Amino acid sequence: MTSTPFRIGLVVPSSNITVETEMPRILGRHPGAAFSFHASRMRMHTVSPEQLRAMNAQRERCVLELGDAGVDALLYACLVAVMVGGPGEHDRVEAAIREQLSTGGADAAVISSAGALSEGLRALDAHRIALVTPYRRPLAEQVVAYLRAEGFDVADWRALEVEDNGEVGRIPGERVMAAARELELTGVDALVLSACVQMPSLDLIQGAEDEFGVPVLSAATAGAYALLRRFRLPVDLPGAGRLLRADVPVARHTGPPPGP
Repeated sequence: MTSTPFRIGLVVPSSNITVETEMPRILGRHPGAAFSFHASRMRMHTVSPEQLRAMNAQRERCVLELGDAGVDALLYACLVAVMVGGPGEHDRVEAAIREQLSTGGADAAVISSAGALSEGLRALDAHRIALVTPYRRPLAEQVVAYLRAEGFDVADWRALEVEDNGEVGRIPGERVMAAARELELTGVDALVLSACVQMPSLDLIQGAEDEFGVPVLSAATAGAYALLRRFRLPVDLPGAGRLLRADVPVARHTGPPPGP
């Protein structure tokens, strides 16, 4: 489709090691486009309200740096840092980043992980959802409240109670799946297997979707979906759940009509 890479800027916590590996792996599956990734980091080690506020205060510097790189899209890649701001915060953050980029003469699509997750759930026509988070319970409750304010019925959820962000990036897949298997998924339209771009889940998503029989996504796959939509690229990436096969034509019955 194009040999010129789309430049993607990532604003990430300094202790994040996952989104910069999962996002290239996901988008690297695209058959017709190439991507390059450029990160700017905000200091944060502990996933606590205090450190999240201090981290968010560094946002403007990161946006300036990525604007200098001439990125085509900027992903603010820390879901909980936005959601702790209360309902609708992703709209405010994205608007502020767009304004800052425009003032500096840069023109880039702006996405937040928080906004992308809502967008991905709506693309799946999901209303009743379940999710797994790595956070301590008070922060996890804020994530649940945020999604409910977005109009989703959060039927069940689990918090793995991990506060150190470096440790979040080392949570074993077996622990994530064990939490998912504890969820009540009856009548659920989608499962968010990782409501955090730092908690690894990419290698789990397709297997979890096959096991549970519902669409499974993560903050990372939702971010990839949103990026592809902004770039007007086909969404057809294998092995990462139904959301990233959104543009696969639905098979239609072409044979003779069934008998009486």
